[in-house]
Amino acid sequence: MSSEFMREKHIAYIQSLDNKQDELEYWLSEHLRMSGIYWGLTALDLMGARDMLPREKVIEYVKSCQHPNGGFGAHPGHDPHLLYTLSAIQILFIQDALDAVDADIVAKFVTSLQDPETGTVRGDVTGDEADTRFVYAAMQCLSILGKLDQFDVAKAVEYIDQCKNYDGGYGFVPGAESHAGGVFTSLGALAIANRLDLVDKDLLSWWLCERQLPAGGLNGRPEKLPDVCYSWWVLSSLAILGRLDWIDRQKLREFILDAQDDEQGGIADRKGDMVDVFHTLFGIAALSLLGFENLEPVNPVYCLPERIMGRVKM
Repeated sequence: MSSEFMREKHIAYIQSLDNKQDELEYWLSEHLRMSGIYWGLTALDLMGARDMLPREKVIEYVKSCQHPNGGFGAHPGHDPHLLYTLSAIQILFIQDALDAVDADIVAKFVTSLQDPETGTVRGDVTGDEADTRFVYAAMQCLSILGKLDQFDVAKAVEYIDQCKNYDGGYGFVPGAESHAGGVFTSLGALAIANRLDLVDKDLLSWWLCERQLPAGGLNGRPEKLPDVCYSWWVLSSLAILGRLDWIDRQKLREFILDAQDDEQGGIADRKGDMVDVFHTLFGIAALSLLGFENLEPVNPVYCLPERIMGRVKM
């Protein structure tokens, strides 16, 4: 079991990701490239190493993925999608470079994805997939841009409230079982809307703390294996509710550290599996919330460094 946080190796691992263009995995992950940059840049920032990625090169790459309708794709030539648009705005926000894009046209793309009748939000202009992930993504993106007043927040809040279950949790859509990811996206959106009064905080906190298993890790719903990414989805939700002390924080820390690659750096979903930048970020972000590793504080609603949150105009 690893008991030490491998900061320098994690920094080197993230830096190395763009140097693997001769490997098949690099090209197979092209559809995740924009989010991958957000995951890596945020993890580096939380470790005090944001400048380890070349700022101007990152900004130019993000701009190259924007479409005339304002949305961003995962990579040049990929269709615009809300999730990659959020990642693009998060990257530019971290780099203090929001002025590199026209906020009005980005906001127009995001708001065009909301159904005015139901308040739901689609992921892109052609699809019919709509759930709380996209409501949360739209609201975070618009709040960072200072354009939330262009979105029907009240309708979105009504939709989220329909996703609440008898156990206090939230599904991704009305009638779906409670899931830690759905809880996070619902709570995040409600926090941005300043409507946490709609949450049964005690009941939901019990549901969340019951996600911790004997090994210390957290799962996303009952009867599932623990996974490092749920260290974020569950822990950030507890932080939003002011209930971080409702789980065994030391055992969770041990579970996350045990999923590190001691030789190459990076964090996996659990011990013995391959590392990836997704789990690396959410493991590091959870450790930041736990306060153990001398990391930069992370905002539990936005999963961005707390240091820059004063720039959000709402």
